[in-house]
Amino acid sequence: MTKNDVNEVMIPSQLPLIPLRDMVIYPYMIFPLLIGREGSMKAVEEAMVREKLVLVVAQRDPHEESPKRKDLYETGTVVKVLQILRLPNNVIKVLVEGVTRARIEKVRTQRGMQVATLSLTPDPVEDGADSGLEAMARFAISQFRDYVSLNNNLPDEILASIDQINQLSVLVDFIAAHVVQAVDRKQPILSADALEERFRLLNELLNSEIEILKLEQNIESQVRDKITRTQRTFYLQEQMRIIRKELGEDNEDEEGVVATYLEKMERAKLPKQTRERFEEELNRLRLMSSMSPEANVIRNYLDWILAVPWGNRTRDNLDIDRAEAILHEDHYGLLKPKERILEHLAVLKRVKKIRGQIICFVGPPGVGKTSLGRSIARAIKRNFVRISLGGVRDEAEIRGHRRTYIGAMPGRIIQSMKRAGSRNPVILLDEIDKMAMDFRGDPSAALLEVLDPQQNCSFSDHYLDLDYDLSEVMFITTANVAGAIPPALRDRMEVIQLPGYLAHQKQQIARQFLVPRQLEEHGLSNKDLQISDNTLEEIVARYTQEAGVRTLERRIAKVCRKVAREKASEAKPKLTRVTPARLEHYLGAPGVFEKRPPAVPSVGRAVGLAWTSVGGDLLEIEVGSYPGKGRLTMTGKLGEVMQESARAAMTWLRMNAARYHIANTFFDRHDLHIHLPEGAIPKDGPSAGITLVTALCSVATGRPVRNDLSMTGEVTLHGDVLPIGGLDEKAMAALRAGIQTVLIPKDNERDVAELDEVLRKKLSFIPVSSMHDVLDLALLKKPGRSRATASAKK
Repeated sequence: MTKNDVNEVMIPSQLPLIPLRDMVIYPYMIFPLLIGREGSMKAVEEAMVREKLVLVVAQRDPHEESPKRKDLYETGTVVKVLQILRLPNNVIKVLVEGVTRARIEKVRTQRGMQVATLSLTPDPVEDGADSGLEAMARFAISQFRDYVSLNNNLPDEILASIDQINQLSVLVDFIAAHVVQAVDRKQPILSADALEERFRLLNELLNSEIEILKLEQNIESQVRDKITRTQRTFYLQEQMRIIRKELGEDNEDEEGVVATYLEKMERAKLPKQTRERFEEELNRLRLMSSMSPEANVIRNYLDWILAVPWGNRTRDNLDIDRAEAILHEDHYGLLKPKERILEHLAVLKRVKKIRGQIICFVGPPGVGKTSLGRSIARAIKRNFVRISLGGVRDEAEIRGHRRTYIGAMPGRIIQSMKRAGSRNPVILLDEIDKMAMDFRGDPSAALLEVLDPQQNCSFSDHYLDLDYDLSEVMFITTANVAGAIPPALRDRMEVIQLPGYLAHQKQQIARQFLVPRQLEEHGLSNKDLQISDNTLEEIVARYTQEAGVRTLERRIAKVCRKVAREKASEAKPKLTRVTPARLEHYLGAPGVFEKRPPAVPSVGRAVGLAWTSVGGDLLEIEVGSYPGKGRLTMTGKLGEVMQESARAAMTWLRMNAARYHIANTFFDRHDLHIHLPEGAIPKDGPSAGITLVTALCSVATGRPVRNDLSMTGEVTLHGDVLPIGGLDEKAMAALRAGIQTVLIPKDNERDVAELDEVLRKKLSFIPVSSMHDVLDLALLKKPGRSRATASAKK
């Protein structure tokens, strides 16, 4: 047994051994130990029976369950057991105090525990005159103070304990015991014999730890400085997401989202360029948090790429007979447009992919332009999408917004492709003449790329920023006025006129389409309501005045509502027959009266024909003269073109006054007043010239104008009659008014063959090439007798 001089404790040469997994115990220090291994517990029990002393040594490998001599460090610490506390699960807590260092000489196993033969390694005698050792001690104290100030896990009270330590060996053990480090870094301090070596190792350890702590503090400071409001928001949102996930309210898994996108990408059949962009954006999404605002932008972009059809196509049914049957089933009349559509389908059947002009249906409202496009899609079994362009002013409506804008989304073209779900739909661009432009751009210019067959194979939307092939899309456009379509767009289209319907055609449309549809919409059947053909004829003649059939359908709907109201109050509903006599009961007094020519030939009254956006109309021109000073007055809200036509007509008449026996002083001594009735309605157009000359010449010569004749055409200062447009609509207006003879420009004679057969049979078209021909046909020789009256008497 050996006596320890420092602690005045007699230490035997053999002591029970306790291996320590991950800690080093220094002399003079008090440490708690948790002991669970059976051999260690027996060692504690043996120590309590004897001197309460035990040798503790650190293991080289903390994971070794039954360490041998070679698994232990050579130097350990003799400790005294101060207190034992038994815990559940067969674990004891032991409070020990370090006594002195000891080196293991031999280890043997005895009664289920390890017993070590040891040799003490007492601390060397300290020499107070050793200035080098004193300097190392002071440096260690200074280092330890810095270490404590940087380490938030150590309380500041530890520094007060240092000042009370007088022995350098105790000082080095105290500091080493409070430095948090691995066993392989702290064991050399315990194993060193000389104080200089132990202080050197301690200072190196402290210096290393201080550098690490300073670096951590510097990094933490930099990170704290870079935390922005967005990052704090992300932190809170991430906490909320985790809380919702724990509550079962949010099962979102970022990797699962990425995997889902990859699966959808494989099914979408994306082109190479699109696939590369998709994978690029998906990689960006993978590196972002799901709560990041940028992540939502990328997700929307990826969703749009997947939503647009890249490879999906519908199979065309190009059975021409079937298509013709469907067009006749859906629409009455419109033979010319139907024939052009069938020609288009026939070419498509032979070449499989047609790259030609875009079809543009031009006509008044209600003539079936939009429904005709829908019928085309049904005939060839393609998906149908309608885009309304009325009032569109922003170019981004067509091309989309760039993703840098808040709320950006693709333009209407790409949106329509998404709704269609296929690469080859029928897209109807409705009201293409109603587009406008302002500071936001010109949407008609953006449509040039869409409708040009040479360019739309690589259409670029600003949002997608990818080339998209529109060459397989069948584009159909509609307009009310062809002249309002921008010239560059009109050049890419084949205009097909839909002039409107004649009275008998409206009756057939009402009988075949409108009446059955309104009966169904109002819950009626043929057993509840019947409308005779005479009644439909009366509705068309006295309650509608349009080229289309929208007003006609509204009138039929009004009759159905009235009848449904009557049925609701009847105990036993009976069949209601609507006859012309009862029509006013349902529709009230007629609100539309067809314009009629003068009842008898009149001086200064000529009937012209005008084109309007809702169809053809009569244009009655009145001219009056009275003594004056040669002034010309024009009323009736004439536009600039009409006013110029009036001045040109006046000039031509004065130039040819001698031929028509007009006195030279007539224009100087008379004031002329040109008036167009219905003054509140604006009137303008380049086809009233010959009518103005006829009315002026009638007043100047006193010869009446035929009342069974109408005319249309513009005149030059040399008397040439210029061609006009809208002959279909104008001819219909003449037929509705009961006029049988129409004067047309010679250059429009070829258009007569394209008119409806009914118009050609009931109207007599007389081509004229000069103003002299017009006056010879329109003016009577004798007042009050028309050519028709004179021929009848003969």
